Amino acid sequence: MKGKVGIVSCYFKHNYGSMLQAYATQKILDNMNIENETINISQNIDFKKGKKKYYLAQLFNIPFIKTKLGMLKLKFYKKLNKNLGKNIALRDKKYESFQKEFKLTKPYKTYRELAIQAKKYKSIIVGSDQLWLPVNVVADYYTLTWVEDRINKISLATSFGVSYIPKKYQDKYKYFLQRINHISVREDEGVKLCYDLANVEATLVCDPTLLLTKSEWDIVASKKRLIKDKYILCYFLGKNIAHRKFAEKLKAQTGLKIVSLNHADEYVKYSDKFADITPYDIGPREWLNLIKNAEYICTDSFHGTVFSLIYNKTFFNFRRYNKKNKASTNSRIDSLLKIAGISNERILTGLENVADVLNYKIDFKKVNKNLAKFKEKSSEFLKNSVEE
Repeated sequence: MKGKVGIVSCYFKHNYGSMLQAYATQKILDNMNIENETINISQNIDFKKGKKKYYLAQLFNIPFIKTKLGMLKLKFYKKLNKNLGKNIALRDKKYESFQKEFKLTKPYKTYRELAIQAKKYKSIIVGSDQLWLPVNVVADYYTLTWVEDRINKISLATSFGVSYIPKKYQDKYKYFLQRINHISVREDEGVKLCYDLANVEATLVCDPTLLLTKSEWDIVASKKRLIKDKYILCYFLGKNIAHRKFAEKLKAQTGLKIVSLNHADEYVKYSDKFADITPYDIGPREWLNLIKNAEYICTDSFHGTVFSLIYNKTFFNFRRYNKKNKASTNSRIDSLLKIAGISNERILTGLENVADVLNYKIDFKKVNKNLAKFKEKSSEFLKNSVEE
C-alpha cells in the first residue's frame, strides 16, 4: 500500500539547491505515481520559536557567531546600498515565483496542527538538504517528533550538515533518529553519525536532484541562453578571496568572461570586483540555464557540484570551510566525488597553477556509469521505504 505522502522539506529557503532538491523530491514521487504534497510551514510559530531558542543559546559561541556575521552583513549592506537591495529583491522575486511549482498544503501554524494533519498520511518523508543541523533539531520540525509512531517515517538523503554534534544535543538526536523507520543520508559522515548517536543503520543515497535526468532538468530550466558569450560561471557561497582569484587566473588563461552570482549567502566585497557579468534576476530556472551553458564552473557549493555532474561540465570545487571547522559541510561533497569516481584533484585551494589544473580531465563516461549505479540503489531505497 502506497498511500498519500507528506513531504517535509526546506522548499521556502531562498537557495538554489534547497528549492531544487525540494522540487526533485516531489517530482520523483510523481514519477512513481505516488500521491504527495509538501507541508507548508511558512507561518509556523513553533518552528520559528525553536530556531530563536537555539540562536540565543549560541550568543557566546564565537565560531558560530563568526559564521553568521557574513549573513548579517548582507542584510546591513542591502539597507545601506539601495542598488544592492534592489538587486537582491530581483533575485528574491525569482525564488518566490518558483515556489508555485510546489503542491503545498494550507499553512500549519503550530506543531499541534501539524500532528493532526500528519494523521492523514501513510508516509512522511523528510529531506534532503542540511535539515539535521543542531539549529533545526532544536527547532524540532525536521525531526518528525510531531508525527505519531504508527505513521511510516522516511529520511531521504537528509544531511547533518556537520560532522560533529555537541554533547548537549546528542540525546535529542538519539531520540528522533530511533523513531524514523527508514533512514538514508547523503554523506559517509552521516552514516557514521546515525550509528554513533543512535545505534541505527543508515543507507547512503544520492541527493534527490540526481534522481532526475538532464532532460527532466532541461524542462525546468529557462529556455533562452542568458549569456551570449562563452563564460566561466562562479557560484560561491563562502567568502574565500583565493577562490575568486583562481577564477581570475582561469579567465586570463582561457580568455573567457566571468559570470558571478554575487552575495548568494553572505556579503563579500571582492565579488563586485572580479566578475565581468553579475546578474541578479536569477532564480532556480535561470541558475540551471547558467550551469548548462557554462564552459567552466567554479563553486564551493554542494548543489553547484551536483548539477555540474548532471550536465557533465568541467568544474573546479573549493572547500568552503577549513577541515578543522566544526561547522564544516565538506563531507557531503567528498562523499559525492568519491562515489562519482573523481579524484581529489578537483578540490582546489585557489593557489594552484591554472595550466596544470586544466590538464585534470574528467572522464564523464566513467562518472555517469558510477552515478547510474548509485542512483539505482537510491531509487530502490525510496521505493521500498514508501511501499512498506
